[in-house]
Amino acid sequence: MKIQRYNGNTLVKGFLILAVTMGLASCGKKKTDDSKAVAEEHNEAKFDKADEKDAQFLVNAAEINLEEIQLGQLAQKNGMMPDVRELGKAMEGEHTKALAALKQLAAKKLITVPVVLTQNGQDAYQKLMDKPAKDFDKAYCDMMVDGHKKVVDKFESMAADGKDSDIRSWASSMLPILRSHLDHAMVCQAKCTKG
Repeated sequence: MKIQRYNGNTLVKGFLILAVTMGLASCGKKKTDDSKAVAEEHNEAKFDKADEKDAQFLVNAAEINLEEIQLGQLAQKNGMMPDVRELGKAMEGEHTKALAALKQLAAKKLITVPVVLTQNGQDAYQKLMDKPAKDFDKAYCDMMVDGHKKVVDKFESMAADGKDSDIRSWASSMLPILRSHLDHAMVCQAKCTKG
């Protein structure tokens, strides 16, 4: 049996190579895989505080649209009542159009937005997915009513106070549609409560 002897320099070089390799490997990894966090990080690097508020609005709006599309698809699949499936179909269709317009606006403004369902959206989807069939319809309608009340407030605020005129205008143009979604969800919610 042959014994290999190493001098101190060889060991030090080996450890340095290992340390550099491990360091480079960790540098290549993203801090997070969440689409929203990645978008926020990119925008933070590009914009000052005032412009970042408008960028954050588009990030949040994209997150909302992605979630509404997925939840709408789930409602069409798992909804027991025709009204719930119809609401889901409307949400999917209209939020898909809204997302397309938002992406165009974001590209024009060089704003990065989420492109896949965020962690919050995945959590909401899973929460709804875990509902027993008998509770799904009401849970979905409750989620749509609560969510759209908050969304209408955010869009009203941006339409009134946004810095960028194009983003303000887009927010304003979306308000009638979002209010209509809220009304539709409230009617559906009332039917679920009666049933």
